[in-house]
Amino acid sequence: MLLPAEAEVARHLRRYRAWERMMLAAPTDRTVRASFEDSGYTLCVLMGKRCAREAADAADRYLRHGPAEFLSEQSGRPYPVRRVRRTPVTTARPTTAGR
Repeated sequence: MLLPAEAEVARHLRRYRAWERMMLAAPTDRTVRASFEDSGYTLCVLMGKRCAREAADAADRYLRHGPAEFLSEQSGRPYPVRRVRRTPVTTARPTTAGR
C-alpha cells in the first residue's frame, strides 16, 4: 500500500479545516459549501476513507503517530505487519485408471 507524504496530508487537512470553519460561519453560501465538500472528498481519497470526518480523524492520527500506526489500523492487525510466504498450490493429476 502506498502511503501519502506527510506534507501532503498536512496540507489537505489544513485546507479541509479552513473550509470547515468557513462553512460553519456561512452555511448558506453555496460556493463555500462546494469547496468544503471538494476538500473533504480529496481528503477521503488521500486517506482511503468513505467519510470526510473519518478521513480527517485518520489524517490527524497519521500525522500524530506516523505511518506505522496508520498501516496497522488499515490492516486490522497489530503492528508490525508480517508477510507470510505462501507455497504454490499444486493440483493433482487425474488418474488414468482403465487405460
